[in-house]
Amino acid sequence: MKVLAIARSSNANVKAYADAIEHDPVLTARLLALANSAHYTRNSAPSISSCQEAVARIGLDTTLAATLSFSLFRQKGANAYLQRVWSRSLIAAIASRYLANLLCPSKKDFVFTAALLQDIGVLALEALYPEEVASVYETPAVFHPELNHNEHVLFGCDHAIVGAWLAAKWGVPTPIAEAIQTSHLDFSVTSADQLCIRLSGHIADAWLSPSPAQALVNLMRKLESHPLVEHVELGEILNTIETQLPSLANILDITAPTQHYNEALLAEAQQLLFEQTLALSARLDQQQKELAQLLERQNVIEARSRTDALTGIANRGWLEEQLDKRFWKCREGGSTLSIVFFDIDRFKLINDQFGHAIGDSVLVSFAKLLNVIIRDGDLAGRYGGEEFMAVLPGENASSAKKFAQRVANRLQEQPMAWYQDQPIYVTASIGIASLEDGGFASANELVEAADQSMYFIKRNGRSGIAVYGH
Repeated sequence: MKVLAIARSSNANVKAYADAIEHDPVLTARLLALANSAHYTRNSAPSISSCQEAVARIGLDTTLAATLSFSLFRQKGANAYLQRVWSRSLIAAIASRYLANLLCPSKKDFVFTAALLQDIGVLALEALYPEEVASVYETPAVFHPELNHNEHVLFGCDHAIVGAWLAAKWGVPTPIAEAIQTSHLDFSVTSADQLCIRLSGHIADAWLSPSPAQALVNLMRKLESHPLVEHVELGEILNTIETQLPSLANILDITAPTQHYNEALLAEAQQLLFEQTLALSARLDQQQKELAQLLERQNVIEARSRTDALTGIANRGWLEEQLDKRFWKCREGGSTLSIVFFDIDRFKLINDQFGHAIGDSVLVSFAKLLNVIIRDGDLAGRYGGEEFMAVLPGENASSAKKFAQRVANRLQEQPMAWYQDQPIYVTASIGIASLEDGGFASANELVEAADQSMYFIKRNGRSGIAVYGH
């Protein structure tokens, strides 16, 4: 209580802390042990023997944390879950100090203190509500972050928030209280000192996990894309924990957590990571294949939706959709567009005389003929029955008529089917409408004009070409 009073006052300094602590021989002895431990000494550093030197070496924040820890961590033989909580705090403190030495050396004492005290809220909740928290704290399988969720269900908050409030009430410096409150948040985006504190908890959870290798794999995956920790060696952190944990646990009078053979543990984690990466790659490959097959099926379905099943060229729906788009594009761009409407003459007679199979052959051959003659960018399709249409962007009535004449000439030269070794020739009534030859307000009006021209030919003997407006 004297140390907390000093922390709240404006006279907090090394001498004030030392004067308060040295009246407690046990506390002084533990503080000296901490100051002379591997956490705060190097090979060449001399041993210290006074409380004031100990406070000066470890710093005011750590002195406060150590004093609280020495008072609170009297848990040998106590509740197994509380042993686990303090074990987590010890491991997190060691890991956080190692990380701080790499990422933010000037804040290593602050980081160590906040990491060591990050779970003090558990002690408060367990002391205040022993019966209520039994279901939360005494279930071995439940720990962070499941523990936080269960605390929120029971209390509407978690132990990090309670611990921060408690630290603030005690007079712990505000930055430490705030760090305790945020210690269990995600470490994907944060400052270096906050990252050290938050990451230390994840490392401690992996160490204490029933499946530490798998827990390390999960941690490795989370760290893969974090820019601040790309040069941090997880193996070195584990070795530091293994080396320093027994002495720190002894200083704080806590049962030391389970030790690991770190090289074997890390090797197992890396092997698991490799195996899981291969499995993930295999799943991704399978998903890519399934996606490719799905896209292929989609393309087939889409092609079928716009293709005439018999002739393989565009169907009426696709013709009308594309004509509408090209009509407005040409009209807005000031260019021309023509359509040529074909109706195969006396097609019903062909079906009646030779059968529908021969009639289908005629339609297929005519579709192939159109596809051979049209240019890239043009579109030919079956409008319905024996009617076909060609959409010719950029062509005026004169050039569209030349195109139609080429088709008519080919029909004279090339049979569209054969019946009992006899060639079957056909003719077509052809109507043309060009955008530049009328005030067409829509693509439908252009089609209607070409249709009228085609019917003009049919009414006047068939087998000819008529241009709308000419």
